[in-house]
Amino acid sequence: MTAEQLQQLIAAGLPCEHLDVQGDGHHWFATIVSREFEGKRPIARHQRVYATLGGRLASNEVHALSMKTCTPAEWAARQSSGRS
Repeated sequence: MTAEQLQQLIAAGLPCEHLDVQGDGHHWFATIVSREFEGKRPIARHQRVYATLGGRLASNEVHALSMKTCTPAEWAARQSSGRS
């Protein structure tokens, strides 16, 4: 799996205002900004992203995915403070 393929999977299942995926083919890091995260705790946000991957985590096609999940407002605050 490539970063582009993983990014497409997430984007197909979750409307994102910003989405960046990086990794080495086994270990991935994603920054995901979506309105769907509003009012959700981090675990619920991550579960929502995992749902876009179907069985790819269980089958080890996607070995490890760490992520930063933000609402658009949280993302704007991070950008204005110089954090990303």
